[in-house]
Amino acid sequence: MRTLLSTIRNTLAPRAGLPPAARLERQSDRRGLPALDPGPQAVIHACTAWLGAAQDHSTSADGGVARDYSLLTGWSSSYPETTGYIIPTIIALAQRTHDAALHGRARRMLDWCVAIQFPEGGYQGGKIDSTPRVPVTFNTGQILLGLAAGVTAYGQAYADAMHRAASWLRDSQDADGCWRRHPTPFAGPGDKAYETHVAWGLFEADRAAPGHGYGAAGLRQVDWALTRQRPNGWFDSNCLDNPQRPLTHTIGYALRGLLEAHRFAARTDLLDAAVRTGTGIAGAVAADGYLAGRLGPDFQPGAGYACLTGSAQNAHCLFLLYRLTGERRYLDAGRRLNRYVRRAVSIDGPAHARGGVKGSFPVDGDYGTWAYLNWAAKFCIDANLLEVEIDRETGDA
Repeated sequence: MRTLLSTIRNTLAPRAGLPPAARLERQSDRRGLPALDPGPQAVIHACTAWLGAAQDHSTSADGGVARDYSLLTGWSSSYPETTGYIIPTIIALAQRTHDAALHGRARRMLDWCVAIQFPEGGYQGGKIDSTPRVPVTFNTGQILLGLAAGVTAYGQAYADAMHRAASWLRDSQDADGCWRRHPTPFAGPGDKAYETHVAWGLFEADRAAPGHGYGAAGLRQVDWALTRQRPNGWFDSNCLDNPQRPLTHTIGYALRGLLEAHRFAARTDLLDAAVRTGTGIAGAVAADGYLAGRLGPDFQPGAGYACLTGSAQNAHCLFLLYRLTGERRYLDAGRRLNRYVRRAVSIDGPAHARGGVKGSFPVDGDYGTWAYLNWAAKFCIDANLLEVEIDRETGDA
């Protein structure tokens, strides 16, 4: 998730003095997407290699994954939050391919997450060198996803860190299910419905170690978030900085949390809520796969660029909805979203860009401006892996 400070920094960069790579990328994007869709397998491979490069080139050189490669400033330091939820993706790829090197990458990420945990169990917001360095609910929930995956894949070496993170989240929750005590200093103030994605971390911890009330705490948050959902599926209080025009990124977070809550609790009301949101998103996807980077209260476009992160996240969610409902419209919209993002990914370009996924298309849109984001690559991999699975199931491969 971007920080307001990094966005301000990038947005205010003097356009006339752009580095040549940034200027060329902007010119290329203004001409539109390439016609060629490289296909899921090529993009999965390229994005996986890019994430490995981001781990290897992090300026903090600590085993975490660099937040981004900026066309203005180069590789960044490691980003705890997204390194946390990159871990399950790398483990899944390692298990699919029997790749010991990918297992090694996942273990280095996990070991780093254990090393930087606050004694009480929480994790900081922002990059590893960001200040203030304080525990943050959202970031802790995302790292919890990685710790729970680590326990499941590699055993008890990561159990203590997982329990401390999950217990801290469970015990810092307000009575109504919302988390308010440890907000991020890198986003606007106020309640956040998209913390259903934190609840998902608690569901995974509960699966790894049941009997501690982790899942029940996650469901309390999701039930609170449902009080912010409108009848058409759109969520109030669901953005980093503009609740009236939330990013598709945070909409995707909220929807994924709903889907995972249904998967955990098998409650039809949760699936119904996810269907309402998913239907609104699917209806906003254009024939070519374009989805505006922000959506207003009627799911109408609220920005003139695509947030590629949000497009990939929502593609994944729509595929999950297809599996749960059998509704072909979700599958079709998810495929269109994935094709759009794939066309924006270079699989044979410069090393810093090959397999990278930009924050925005065009690159100077206001999400992750001028940068290739590690979490965008992660969500792109996830969405394409699921598309490949569904294609095999439906005979469309």
